[in-house]
Amino acid sequence: MDATLKTEGTVATNRKARHDYTVESTVEAGLVLLGTEVKSLRLGRVSIKESYARFEGREVFLYNLHISPYEEGGEESRDPCRPRKLLLHRHEIKRLMGRTQERGYTLIPLRIYFKNGFAKVELALAKGKRKYDKREAIKKREVEREREAALKHASKEKR
Repeated sequence: MDATLKTEGTVATNRKARHDYTVESTVEAGLVLLGTEVKSLRLGRVSIKESYARFEGREVFLYNLHISPYEEGGEESRDPCRPRKLLLHRHEIKRLMGRTQERGYTLIPLRIYFKNGFAKVELALAKGKRKYDKREAIKKREVEREREAALKHASKEKR
């Protein structure tokens, strides 16, 4: 086995998601992939920046998840951004469907990882932040950073 292949742990994270959305709750979902997509995923050739989940009937699909084609996969070329089915329990789908019908809620992936050899997606039920919410969060972070620096500086002076 190649040393660069991921067998367990996080493959990709959506770092901008927590900046753009307020996360209400998360749920773990299985990801239906085809053969060479798993190898590309293990190599970390995936982007989840612009991806989102939507309901189609009683199923959930992940859109705009970009998994680069595996070079050594032969002539088998698939669309890298094709919709991918998510595996969830029926009661989870019903709960998420009810919540997303409320105003402003959406399903976004926070991270993709391997667990016991299976590809999983951490899906978040989230509400979009407004511009002023984002500014407020940045201000809070800066104030906290300055407070930590002041405490660190004060503790150095005592020595």
